[in-house]
Amino acid sequence: PKMKEDHCLHTALLCLGVLCCSQALTTERLSPSQPSLHGHHEKGKEGQVLHRSKRGWVWNQFFVIEEYTGPDPVLVGRLHSDIDSGDGNIKYILSGEGAGIIFVIDDKSGNIHATKTLDREERAQYTLTAQAVDRNTNRPLEPPSEFIVKVQDINDNPPEFLHENYHANVPERSNVGTSVIQVTASDADDPTYGNSAKLVYSILEGQPYFSVEAQTGIIRTALPNMDREAKEEYHVVIQAKDMGGHMGGLSGTTKVTITLTDVNDNPPKFPQSVYQMSVSEAAVPGEEVGRVKAKDPDIGENGLVAYSIIDGDGMDMFEITTDYETQEGVVKLKKTLDYETKKSYSLKVEAANVHIDPKFISNGPFKDTVTVKIAVEDADEPPVFLKPSYIFEVQENAASGTVVGKVHAKDPDAANSAIRYSIDRHTDLERYFVINAEDGNIKTIKALDREEMAWHNISVFAVEVHKQHQEAKVPIAIKVVDVNDNAPKFAAAYEAFVCENARSNQQFITISADDKDDSANGPRFIFSLPPEIIHNPNFTLRDNRDNTASVLVRREGFSRQKQDLYLLPIVISDGGVPALSSTNTLSIRVCGCDGGGALLSCSAEAFALNAGLSTGALVAILACIVILLVIVVLFVTLKRQKKEPLIVFEEEDVRENIITYDDEGGGEEDTEAFDIATLQNPDGINGFVPRKDIKPEYQYLPRPGLRPAPSSVDVDEFISTRIQEADNDPTAPPYDSIQIYGYEGRGSVAGSLSSLESATTDSDLDYDYLQNWGPRFKKLADLYGSKDTFDDDS
Repeated sequence: PKMKEDHCLHTALLCLGVLCCSQALTTERLSPSQPSLHGHHEKGKEGQVLHRSKRGWVWNQFFVIEEYTGPDPVLVGRLHSDIDSGDGNIKYILSGEGAGIIFVIDDKSGNIHATKTLDREERAQYTLTAQAVDRNTNRPLEPPSEFIVKVQDINDNPPEFLHENYHANVPERSNVGTSVIQVTASDADDPTYGNSAKLVYSILEGQPYFSVEAQTGIIRTALPNMDREAKEEYHVVIQAKDMGGHMGGLSGTTKVTITLTDVNDNPPKFPQSVYQMSVSEAAVPGEEVGRVKAKDPDIGENGLVAYSIIDGDGMDMFEITTDYETQEGVVKLKKTLDYETKKSYSLKVEAANVHIDPKFISNGPFKDTVTVKIAVEDADEPPVFLKPSYIFEVQENAASGTVVGKVHAKDPDAANSAIRYSIDRHTDLERYFVINAEDGNIKTIKALDREEMAWHNISVFAVEVHKQHQEAKVPIAIKVVDVNDNAPKFAAAYEAFVCENARSNQQFITISADDKDDSANGPRFIFSLPPEIIHNPNFTLRDNRDNTASVLVRREGFSRQKQDLYLLPIVISDGGVPALSSTNTLSIRVCGCDGGGALLSCSAEAFALNAGLSTGALVAILACIVILLVIVVLFVTLKRQKKEPLIVFEEEDVRENIITYDDEGGGEEDTEAFDIATLQNPDGINGFVPRKDIKPEYQYLPRPGLRPAPSSVDVDEFISTRIQEADNDPTAPPYDSIQIYGYEGRGSVAGSLSSLESATTDSDLDYDYLQNWGPRFKKLADLYGSKDTFDDDS
């Protein structure tokens, strides 16, 4: 109702203002006191300058009120010239912006009317040009003159905010007057005319929490200690009103959503004072026992809580970590529990904020504590050995049944079940040991050799008698203690060399020893010669007392021809208790040496060969023998290949010798174009025609009467001669030899091109025309005649 009342009052004032302004403007424009425009000179037809009296237009700057909605056009003003006597001879013309469309003029009276409603916000002024002309001749009576029509503003636009909705944040518990956000509205009306664009801001919704400055639109907090945890979001409505906020002004509103941001003003708090948890004694370290959670109404980093154990008898057995995703404290097992030792534990857990705001330190302390009681549950546990591992010793070569050691395990449960022991045979494949299933005594089954295996690593199982699935396993290392059971020997297979020209007391080799026993039963080694050869005339031995010995020459003048090899026995004793010794034989070979002592030869055979052939000669002889053998093998191989037949015919293998002659002649009558002798076998010149398809068993002499025809004979006689030779050849097989010309090869699709083989094919061709070719083709006509004739002849 209030808005409707303001609108009616605004309309009434608008109409009253339009009427008053129109009357005042009309009176003002008709006033004789208005200034006139300067006159102008006009030149006559005969060159006289006519002085025209000053005349002027009678008007002032025109105004028109916007948004006029009356039934008649609005009178803007009147144009009048002082030369207008009122007889209607002067015609007023209006041109320019909006002329004829918005503004029209009465060409007789000069009255200007606005025919359309004007809006100052669309266009504030219009520039027009007025002109007075003679109605009959259209001769200008006054020079054209511009004038301006201004659109006078009225309060017809309400204020508008830049945004329909605003969003702002302010920290909770902010002081009164803290700036939140500034909202701004604009008014399209003329700010230079009246109070139409003068805005005043006020708050319609949001008291008493917020306020707004009337002139600037800045929103500020109005209440202290606003708590986000109580209410986080506020909706505020701000109004902007023109006319300086007075009655009748237009207004616009906007909504502002204000969110209180969090600060750390709340400490964490446990919802209960005691937590009860339980865990099995079989749980492994690292396993989760339970969770606690302290509630903090703050959010983000202000609500982060860290947990720690600050007291309790379970501080060494348990630990607590923080799950930052759920903000919970996770209690975990730190060490293995034993129900039989301790059945419950108590912890004091503290929850504290990670980030503390110094502004609200007075609200502290920002932490809280809670008691956690953990009960240990009994579990069926496997047996437990008294030690995590065992180490035993036993002497090598000990008799079977010797006790190595004893293991012991017990049932940690209250039932204390009986235990049975066994050896894991995967760790004792050779079965050196056995264990008593009831008391855990380990004994040997066979003798042990330290030199073969110094340590034995086995595993022993302990199983409850009534619960076979409950077992434990312990590693056992058994050391085989060394005894002196190995005599020392040469460290290597020594072979000594002594020169024939060696000097007396010359050292020629140093030897050392090796003992498989432990160092306690090995060095120091003592070297000596056997008592029976201690006065050996050839060699002597010197113990170097560093586990080595040197062999020396006792005399001079050795000869390979007399004796080229000497065997020297040497006794080696170890330092064990009791000591062991062995006799080792050193082979000493006599060699020939040069003057500097370098070896040349060490055998009597080589000495004898020096007078005969040298080594190079022997190598050359052997190489010659090998070459001769290779030549013989190659010769035999080639001989065998030559004995094989050059051509092997299968049953249907048909071949011939083809002589190519591609010179075209003049036909049968032309006997001068070619030499028929080229068709003859060159071997037939001497009257001998060898067969190339077989290997004859014996040679024959062709009959002297059968000679190749001279080149002057015709083809018929030549063919007849060849047939006769083939029929009378005693070396030919009992079948005809067919000469094939143009043989395509075995398996060819075309087959043979020879006409001699065509008689055996099932051909549909008619060869009767050969009968008409004369006596020269009689033989072919007989072979390739009609089928009936062929059948009759056969």
